[in-house]
Amino acid sequence: MARRKSQPTWLIAVGILIVGLFSFLSQLQSKSIDQLNVDTSDPFTIPERDEQTPGNNQAGNQNHAIRIASFNIQVFGQSKLSDKQVTQRLAEIVRRFDVVAIQEIRSKDQLLMPKFVSIVNATGARYDFLISSRLGRTSSKEQYAFLYNTSTIKPIPGSAYMIYDPQDLIHREPFVSSFQTINSKTPDQPFTFTLINIHTDPDEAEWEVAQMAQVYQYVSRNNPQEDDVIVLGDLNVNARKISPLTRIPVLDSILKEVPTNTRKSRQYDHILVNRNTTTEFTGKTGVFDMEMTLGLSREEALKLSDHQPIWAEFSTQEKKAPTKIAQPASDTVIR
Repeated sequence: MARRKSQPTWLIAVGILIVGLFSFLSQLQSKSIDQLNVDTSDPFTIPERDEQTPGNNQAGNQNHAIRIASFNIQVFGQSKLSDKQVTQRLAEIVRRFDVVAIQEIRSKDQLLMPKFVSIVNATGARYDFLISSRLGRTSSKEQYAFLYNTSTIKPIPGSAYMIYDPQDLIHREPFVSSFQTINSKTPDQPFTFTLINIHTDPDEAEWEVAQMAQVYQYVSRNNPQEDDVIVLGDLNVNARKISPLTRIPVLDSILKEVPTNTRKSRQYDHILVNRNTTTEFTGKTGVFDMEMTLGLSREEALKLSDHQPIWAEFSTQEKKAPTKIAQPASDTVIR
């Protein structure tokens, strides 16, 4: 295609905006995640599906909306899994959402998640999962997972990876994966989205939240065709202390300042979306009150977790975002 001989005034203005934007972002932290890259050594594990589990015969999403949730299931390991009442209640919570980003899985036994998903599917649902590597600087390792309803959601092949952090700036590197909706009415226009699952170290939460600004920029550059990049998880800070992320234009914590812990006294958990590009967000969001919804006492709710699930609703149909002012020019390393 032949180039124009002269550049219109609006193109010059766009160039100035791009330079100003990247200059601003580069000053967010004096220390950044150097050589941020995709870790392909052990990015994720796709478990084999239990064919004996009853299936869900629903042919795609009939409601034309999905709910994406985040849930820190406090110290989720064999002890919690062995409590039948606890696991049944956790399974009931999962079944209320189409995708659940889970944090704080603590078990050396890699059969924990397949066993839990079998419990989720015992009523006829059809969930599957992706799980990260075991992460952490100490002997107490954690994993992330994405649980998803295979009747309404499918992962995009090859899209799941761990953020590579050679300088160890983040205690538990974020787990990233892309998904798309299964919609029987508009199968040719599925909502595609990328989730960044994170559990910050509570002792370094504000520092790690600042590094997440770098992560968000990298993930966006890594797949420039995807305009719906969503950060969700346990950030261990309230809405007033996520400013390094919300300084990114139109990236916003859609929960604002609401308690997300089970004792209803502190905000730790967030879902952040780009309001300019993720026009599929319906505006519906909230904290899943385990006590009220499941009819539990405070003590019973705390047996499930010291965090409540948080969620947001999105259209199952991809919507055209407004014309972008700027887009990263290349998949370069953030420094």
